[in-house]
Amino acid sequence: MKTLKCRDVGFDCPAEIHAATDEEVLAQAAQHASTVHGVTVTPEMAEGIKPLIRGEV
Repeated sequence: MKTLKCRDVGFDCPAEIHAATDEEVLAQAAQHASTVHGVTVTPEMAEGIKPLIRGEV
């Protein structure tokens, strides 16, 4: 399972995204960024976010 914390991306937001793959995390994060923060995630932004995704043990 992969996890991305919205706070790690720079928002003051407690949301966490959990999914099986990096691609699923990025898709959910893009949806969250759009609906909650009004931000459109570009491919360049997604590349910068990938290193922030953590694998759970």
